Amino acid sequence: MSRQHWTAALAIGAVAVFLAALVVVFPALERVYLNQLGTREASTLTLAVEGLNGSLRRFEALPGLIAERPDLVRALRTPSEQGVIDRVNENLQRTADEVGLSDIFLIDPSGLTIAASNHWKDLSFVGQNFAFRPYFTSALSGYQGRFFALGTTSGERGYFFAEAVRDGAEIVGVLAVKFTVDAFEEAWRDGPNDIIVLDDAGVIFMASRPEWHFRSLDALTPDARAAIEDTKKYPMDELQQLNTDQQPFNARFDQLSITDATGTTERFIVQSQMIPDAGWQVSLLTPADPAWRGAAGTFVLTALLLLLAGLIATVVIQRRIQLQERIAAALSMQEELEHRVTQRTAELKKANIHIMQEVEERRAAETLLRQTQTELIQAGKLAALGQMAAALSHEFNQPLAAVKSFARNASAYLDRDEPEKVRQNVGMIDDMVDRLAAISTHLRNFARRPGEKTEPILLNRAIDSALAIVEPKMRAAGCRVDRHDAEDALWVLGGQVRLQQVFVNLLSNAVDAMSDQSDPVVDLAITADDAKAVVQVRDRGTGMTDDEIAQLFDPFFTTKEPGKGMGLGLSISYNIVRDFGGKLEGRNHAEGGAVFSVTLSRAQAAVAAAE
Repeated sequence: MSRQHWTAALAIGAVAVFLAALVVVFPALERVYLNQLGTREASTLTLAVEGLNGSLRRFEALPGLIAERPDLVRALRTPSEQGVIDRVNENLQRTADEVGLSDIFLIDPSGLTIAASNHWKDLSFVGQNFAFRPYFTSALSGYQGRFFALGTTSGERGYFFAEAVRDGAEIVGVLAVKFTVDAFEEAWRDGPNDIIVLDDAGVIFMASRPEWHFRSLDALTPDARAAIEDTKKYPMDELQQLNTDQQPFNARFDQLSITDATGTTERFIVQSQMIPDAGWQVSLLTPADPAWRGAAGTFVLTALLLLLAGLIATVVIQRRIQLQERIAAALSMQEELEHRVTQRTAELKKANIHIMQEVEERRAAETLLRQTQTELIQAGKLAALGQMAAALSHEFNQPLAAVKSFARNASAYLDRDEPEKVRQNVGMIDDMVDRLAAISTHLRNFARRPGEKTEPILLNRAIDSALAIVEPKMRAAGCRVDRHDAEDALWVLGGQVRLQQVFVNLLSNAVDAMSDQSDPVVDLAITADDAKAVVQVRDRGTGMTDDEIAQLFDPFFTTKEPGKGMGLGLSISYNIVRDFGGKLEGRNHAEGGAVFSVTLSRAQAAVAAAE
């Protein structure tokens, strides 16, 4: 064999050895692509977990808040009074519609449902006994109940929260709420990945694929199956184990293979996060085929490069005269390949940047939501100013017209050389300007964002400022104030601007409550003892119903006509007074109309004056 043939054979043998080495290295190459794939999709799992956590946090406190309603205790004490039950049914239905819950239902101590938001449906919870549900037994024991299950009545999967309904220290029943999870699964189906959620027994109760519902990756223990059957958590005939093969991949991921009834096997790279409060495991199943294709592409490309290199080496040996030309072609090809690798790397970096931008946008949206909630309180004050706009316009225009008239008079007296009358008119102009400045100061103080802390303030000054702000509205309505002060200088703990806002809301509501009266009167009384000061604002309107009193301080609840109120004034006032360590209450007056009481802690006059 000639030397050239021997060299060519050696080159071909070297290429074959390299190809064999690539075949051995292929599994490791595929693992690299699988790890990159799992890392790239980790943000999807985080978003899914945050979405579930957000819903759990959103609805977690609701049963405790709803359970404080007095009409629930009345219904549990007297379940035979159909009028009370009907009112509770309507209130629960309205609350469920407003907050986006699937169902809200009231259960007596025996487990019997006596009222529900779905009372009007054919498959209503009313009359159903849920004593076997763990959320009921936990709430009846004084703890918050949590449970995920398939509804035995509705046939819908959902998560339940439950709290005890108390009459004083006595637990008289349970209030439970339910929200469904179908919306999450619909959103998950739009992505390239599959998402499953397993409970503490290992049952898949949420999945982007409906055929995986109530399946498990591992065999259920007899105790787990017995517990599910006792609580009627899932249909027992659907509890089946998937045909799976799961192996650890690294510290972060697992490899999972699932074979369906037709014999088709799918491979996934799996990563999981726990939701400790609910005892859930959320797993993201990313198809492994893209990683296999990426590794195969790299394998083929590398093999081609090695074959090309072997061909070049063979040609160089056989045709020395074309050495420079072949080297130039190889360098050109190498540069092209490096360019493609660089281009692909840039595309991957761009995709990662895009994912990070989406995360930042979501964070910005959450920040904007918190800012909007703060702005909503400010909007309540601005809305009050807007409702008094017509009266304020008259209040400014009247002094301005007087100023113009006095200025003309002063000019005329100046022409007649009557300086004393000129001085009188200028003095009256000065009084009108002071009046405009006082009105402007009150409005500016009312509309600004308060940044004050709780400290000793003059209660009388806050009431005077509030009366000055609503005076145009009262004058336009023909309303007068019957005021009785306990002391000239009464010091209390609070904030000047925020307390002024409370009295503006109460006085404005009192005027609105007497819009149909010919001689409206607002009674304003201040009483005090050594520890507390109480301000009572009473209107002489038609008063309030029991249902209205029960929802008096709920956000967005209003008895005014559409466009005349957002239902935020009393809710904002209630929270302001509570921040001061005080109390705001509303009731009907024995002689007619409604009366609101603001109770505040007194401050020592000497300390307050020093501060």
